Amino acid sequence: MTVVQTMTDKNQKTPKLDAQVTVSKSPFVFLQRYPESASLLLLVIICVAVAVINPSFLQASSLIDMGRASVVTGLFALGVFTVLAAGGIDVSFPAIGALAMYGISKLVLDVFPDMPMALIIVLSVLVGTVLGAINGVLVHGLKAPALIVTIGTQYFYRGILLVCIGTVWLMELPSQMVAFGKWSLIDITANSGVTVSLPVYFLSFPLAAFLTWFVFNRTLMGRAIFAVGGNAQVASRLGYNLRTVNVFAFAFAGALAGMAGVIQASANRMANPFDFAGTEIGVIAAVILGGARITGGTGSVLGTVIGVFLVTVVNNVLVLVGIPSTWQRVVVGAFILMAAAFFVLRDRKIKY
Repeated sequence: MTVVQTMTDKNQKTPKLDAQVTVSKSPFVFLQRYPESASLLLLVIICVAVAVINPSFLQASSLIDMGRASVVTGLFALGVFTVLAAGGIDVSFPAIGALAMYGISKLVLDVFPDMPMALIIVLSVLVGTVLGAINGVLVHGLKAPALIVTIGTQYFYRGILLVCIGTVWLMELPSQMVAFGKWSLIDITANSGVTVSLPVYFLSFPLAAFLTWFVFNRTLMGRAIFAVGGNAQVASRLGYNLRTVNVFAFAFAGALAGMAGVIQASANRMANPFDFAGTEIGVIAAVILGGARITGGTGSVLGTVIGVFLVTVVNNVLVLVGIPSTWQRVVVGAFILMAAAFFVLRDRKIKY
């Protein structure tokens, strides 16, 4: 009878131990399920700290400026997220955006000056889609790392732009592009008397985010992208077409890059063939800070959007708190290292 009681006591203690383990792991399980929550918390902390140091950060004019600054980075980031989720990586999107922007602007100026703005946008997106699809075909066909392939196509696309199209800044864009860049959604007058406008092209970012969310959460292609990014061999055995997934992911990223290009030109009212050079790190940083992994198969659209806002805020608020803008890369690099360390620690806690 004593033996039975002892065994009963042991059985009663085991669930308590399991419960303790579950409780201790629960924060990490939550972060495993919603990795973007860490970036959101960091974004809130930064915003509160900056608002305390410099209350002008919360003025509508400052918020609108950051909203405008997030559009191009956000479009690029949504495309990079799609490629990363599929297990690849794309560093050619700046060259694709520049080629689409400059090539279409040159076409309109020299050949079709009365081209409707809607057609200009469609052509830019189409150019980006074709160039992105070429990336996908090469990655799948050569069986080479996507990083190597897109480094090559980045130089190739940039070279085509500079050699065959032109190297001169287009300081006078077609009137319809200038009008599109000036088209205002909201006008706000700051305390200084300066009127700040939230342009209509800002809507392209939330619309692209919704489209990307729809692809990943409401279509079979979205499931296929995550499956291929998680394990390409297993996905192939399950019947997913790896070539189709790769081409779609890179083509989608190219389309968003083309869109970003025409918005950049319209917003700045000029086309610079050297635009977007060096933007790869900041965009990829936004996606990584949003919870995506270089290894693929993970991430979310919400996390990517949060990462974009986090990088945009860091790039814009340093001056407000008295930190030189030259420290931007240092701060963003530190955030990336923190994110990497956090993800490793989280996985270890969940595993053990």
